[in-house]
Formats: sequence, C-alpha cells, structure tokens
Amino acid sequence: MVLDNFRRKLRQEAQKWRDEGIISSSCYQDLGKRYQFDNLEIAARDRFVFMVIAIGSILLSLGIITFVAANWQAWSRDVKFVILISLFFATTITGFYSFREPTVNAQGKKQPRSKQLLGEGLLILGALILGANIALMAQMFNIGGSTSQLFLCWGLGVLIMAYGLSLTSLGILSIILIQIGYWTGLGELSYSATDFSWSRLLVQHMPLFIWLLFVPLAYLCRSRWIFALAAIAFTISLQFNLNPLQRLAYNNTAPWVASFAFALPAALFWSYDDLLFPTINFRLFQPLAQSLSLWFFGTLFYVLSFYWVWQYPSSGFYPLTINSPIRSFPLIDLGILSGLVVLQWLFMLRYRNSLTRRGMDITNVFITSFIVIVALVPFWHQAVTRIPGLAVFIFNILLGIFAFGLMRHGIEYGDRRTFWGGMLLLTLQIISRMWEYDTDLIFRSFVFAMCGIGIISAGLWFERRITVK
Repeated sequence: MVLDNFRRKLRQEAQKWRDEGIISSSCYQDLGKRYQFDNLEIAARDRFVFMVIAIGSILLSLGIITFVAANWQAWSRDVKFVILISLFFATTITGFYSFREPTVNAQGKKQPRSKQLLGEGLLILGALILGANIALMAQMFNIGGSTSQLFLCWGLGVLIMAYGLSLTSLGILSIILIQIGYWTGLGELSYSATDFSWSRLLVQHMPLFIWLLFVPLAYLCRSRWIFALAAIAFTISLQFNLNPLQRLAYNNTAPWVASFAFALPAALFWSYDDLLFPTINFRLFQPLAQSLSLWFFGTLFYVLSFYWVWQYPSSGFYPLTINSPIRSFPLIDLGILSGLVVLQWLFMLRYRNSLTRRGMDITNVFITSFIVIVALVPFWHQAVTRIPGLAVFIFNILLGIFAFGLMRHGIEYGDRRTFWGGMLLLTLQIISRMWEYDTDLIFRSFVFAMCGIGIISAGLWFERRITVK
C-alpha cells in the first residue's frame, strides 16, 4: 500500500510536469511503464476485494463456529469427526488451488491477485482450524496431553504446510506456535523431572531444532522475516535453556556453559554465509545475520555491564532452578552447533576476497576479540576466581568501544541508523550507570544535561557532514 501511494503521487506529479512542459510526453510514458501507472486502479480493486473477502470469511467462520457449538452436544463422535476433517480439508484444498492460480493467463495478461490473496487467507484459516481439530480430537478420543504438547504439535503441522506451500505467512505462524509451546513447556516440564516425552525432548533441543528446520524454510520462501524470527527464537531459547546469568552466581557449575551461551550466537551469526549451502549462489541472509550479531553484542554488553549480574543470584529472572533437568543441554547439541560455527569461520577465512587475504580487516579483528572476551571472562569468573568488579569494568569498556565503533561506521558510510544506534547505546550506558550507583542528584542532573547537549551537538554535526558529502 505504501508503494501504491508513492506511485499515485508520482503519477499526479508527473502529469503536472508534463502539462507544464518540464518533461515530454514520451518521458511521461516511460515513467508510466516503469512504475506501472495503469495498474494502480487494479491494485486498489484487489485490496478492496481482499477486504471484502476477509470480512466475509470472518463472518462465515463465526457462523460455522456458532452452528457447530449449538449442535455439538447433540452430534455423535463420528459426526463430529467427519465435520471437523471435512472443514479442514475443504478450506485447505480451496485455499491451495486459489493460491496456485497463475498470475499470467494464456494471453499473457496479468491476472488480479484477489484469488491468490483469498487462497493465502484460506490456507491461514486452515492452519488455525488444524489447531482446533487437534484439541477437539484429543478431547473426543480422551488423549491426554499438556498445553505445551498441543502448541508444539500444532506448530509442527503448520511447519509441514509451510514447507509444502513455500508460504511465508505459514512459516511465521509456525514459529509463533512453536515458541508458545516452548514457553509453556518450560513451566510445565520443570515440575515433571522424571517423565520423558517427545515434548520434553523438543523443548530441551529447541535451539538446534529452530536453526536446522527454519533456516532452510527461509531459503525456500526467500523470506528475511522467517530467518530473523528464527534467529531471535534460537538465541532466546538458547539463553533460557542454558541459564547463563543465574550460573554466574555459582562456582564450579559447568563454567563452560555460560561461555558457550554468550559466545555462540554472535559467532554463529557473524560468520554466517549463504554460500555454505551447495545449491545457493547468492548472499541473501548474510547481511541480516551480521546485523543480528551486532544487535546481540549490544544487548549482551549492556546486560553484563550491571554489577548485580556478577554478584547476586538472579533466580527471579528465570523460572527454573539451576539444577532443573530442563537446563541440561545435551552434548550432541553442543557438538553440532560448535562444529557448525567452526565450519563457518573456516569458510569465511578461506574464501576472503583478494583485498583482504593479506590480513583480516579491522571489523573482523574486533568481532573476534569480542567473542574471545565474552567466552573467557565468564569462564574465569566461575572456574578460577570471582572477579565481579573486573568483569563489570571489562564489559563497560566493551560497551563503550562497541558504541563508538557504531558511530564511526555511521560517520564513515553516512549511515544514520548505525550512527544513532551507537549514540543511543552510549547514552543508555551513561544513564544506567548513574541510576545503578548511588550518585548525587546534582551530579545526575549535570550528566543528563551533558548527554542531552551531546546528542543535539552530535546530531547536528552528523547531519551537516552528510549534507556536505
């Protein structure tokens, strides 16, 4: 819709330019062909049709649900089973054939997208009906199970649909459902330490499961959304499974765990390369993966710059205790993920371009240093001797260096987002230290005022520099 508004405004301006003689009629026609002015009405019609179909589908679904609820107790189990299965297959099959409708007909004319939009909506509706079917089938046939198992099974079913249809919306829905199952599983399975089930196994191996199944789906759908959400889900589930912040408060409790949890995501994302896949010959997700690595570094440095993280137990931050079996990360997962990281770094060092084969560039040197320090400091803190003060000092220094590095990159390449990201991160660090430590109010007011003046001055200087360039 944003693109359509731009094209509509461009058409209005181009018509004025043509009428005023600024551009010729041929130039106006070239602009019309490039930006497809003739398709603006078709796009508006498609949006209107989609809204009508969406509203009608919602009302139709509510009518069906109300009818089923009114007669649910009167129907037999066989009738219920046939109705639920028929509804699911009818919705999914209709959505599949509508979604697979060709965009260009036999005469070479572009078809309206209303059928494809209707098909995608029906497929999403079918995925939602799948969850209702799973829950109702379990209730009808007295199949026991937890809420976590329901959402995990539902998410796996939607994941199969996403692979079969190469549909981004279904992939995103699958990630959401599986993550709901994971979070509910963390609470439910922690109280059943002796029970073994497939859902417990899936929750324990969630980081590996997310990375190995959703990254190929992102390539299949060519979706940056799926890749980004999968990477975020991988990182969060890894942190909660290993519980590194709580482990920092204890001595001799597998000191390598915290190092692995802090260093692995950054090392995995920064060294990620699409060319590792044999059938991929373009870099689609590498820039996104490296951006996620920088986001992870910024968040990690900021969290570890607080003194309480290194001295006091943070049992209130995590719902499970440190000795809970759900926290035991299998060695096979550690081996697979560590092997993948080593493979990616070897690939990155081997296939450097000719300009950087003389030596690693400064960015990779800093990133490598960050990863080593992030892995070494928690290990030393747990295995050798307690260094809360030194650790806080180190990560505050790293946070400052990282913020200045972002600002330097933004100044050098004229990137506003990078520059302001570093500026806000540095300001957040200063303000957090003021609130964390007992300082005088007058000194706090002075620091806040200086931060405000610094941000205004730096912003005006940066904008003038970009303008001059």
